[in-house]
Amino acid sequence: MRIVTQQDLGGPEVLRVTEAPRPEPGPTEVLVRVKAAGINPVDWKVRRGGGFLGKPPFTVGWDVAGVVEQAGFGATGVEEGDEVLGMPWFPRPANAYAEYVTAPSRHFVRKPAGLSFAEAAALPLAGLTAWQGLVDVANVRSGQRVFVDAAAGGVGHLAVQIAKARGAHVIGTASAGKHEFLRELGVDEPIDYHDETATASDVDVYFGLVGEDSDLRWLPAIKEGGLLIGVPSGVGDRVEKAAAEREVRTRRILVEPDHGGLTGLVELIEAGQLKVRVEQTFPLEDVAKAHELGESGRVSGKLVLTV
Repeated sequence: MRIVTQQDLGGPEVLRVTEAPRPEPGPTEVLVRVKAAGINPVDWKVRRGGGFLGKPPFTVGWDVAGVVEQAGFGATGVEEGDEVLGMPWFPRPANAYAEYVTAPSRHFVRKPAGLSFAEAAALPLAGLTAWQGLVDVANVRSGQRVFVDAAAGGVGHLAVQIAKARGAHVIGTASAGKHEFLRELGVDEPIDYHDETATASDVDVYFGLVGEDSDLRWLPAIKEGGLLIGVPSGVGDRVEKAAAEREVRTRRILVEPDHGGLTGLVELIEAGQLKVRVEQTFPLEDVAKAHELGESGRVSGKLVLTV
């Protein structure tokens, strides 16, 4: 099978399409023929620095959409022939940039019929990050004010819709040129993060998708007793200290495989309350170009590899 690998850490140029034996599913696992693989910031961070995977050689990628080709002994939930989506193994190797992957059957759910494979591949990691932060940790509910930093991005555009589906009033940041997109998503108060005079107030839940400096900038908008969730690198010491002084709670999260969360996301899609934005797709052979665009920071929604 074709698979993207790298022998060294570095820029997009280290990514190479090579050949490898097709994996075999073990007990409770399924073999999925990959139709599309989503691209996430963690992919290029690991490509550059090793991260969770250590030293090369390895294959990055965790978002998968495809067709179950073989089910191992004891596999449940999905069957051979099912069209599925999932985020297997994270943060361990999933080898999603490949023609086939194997993983526990319950790391996948059936793909909604109206969702393309590209859209399905764009959903799992970003969608579960938003779901686990806003639903499982924050328990966002009707009437609350939710602030999504980087609201037009891969995680952000899904977080906005999840918060709106739960009845929240949503504040979101993006450059001014993306504010119409934010309104289409349901953002009630778009903020241009370039505007140094911009403010917000009475925030119940702040979902930080940028980093420590941005978290510190918007911390005064969070009400006493409110919650700050730090995603890219957790919650830094400066943010932790400043939040404590303002009596704001903090939580660090790292996304994990979650059958219940995937089911919840699919239910929102089927109810018409969640749409996945795929800005561009690339064939597997153009994986380096896809990473270059992703790292530029100019993407609204997600980038996807088609296999």
